[in-house]
Amino acid sequence: MVTRADLPPGTQVAQAAHAAFDFAVAHPGVVIDWHSTSNVLVVLAAPDELSLGWLCADAAAAGHRLIRVNEPDLGNALTAAAFEPAAHRLVAHLPLAFIERGEVKT
Repeated sequence: MVTRADLPPGTQVAQAAHAAFDFAVAHPGVVIDWHSTSNVLVVLAAPDELSLGWLCADAAAAGHRLIRVNEPDLGNALTAAAFEPAAHRLVAHLPLAFIERGEVKT
């Protein structure tokens, strides 16, 4: 899942959860296969709405399944997206979400 780094942490969490749930509902077979083989879940952060939109467009153009989340409470802005595991190469360059600048990842 990818959320936006320019959103407050609580909003990022809620939007990532929406993306995960919506993806599970829309693509249950993908989720069942993922859960039985890997079960790794990662939340990454795109810098802003424009970057997230381009990432979604690239994934869709490559034929990947994804779910976009647009939040009505934020003017219907794109806030998060969930991508099928096969799209990992498209998102691998993004940092983990919720990491403060200068914070050490463990």
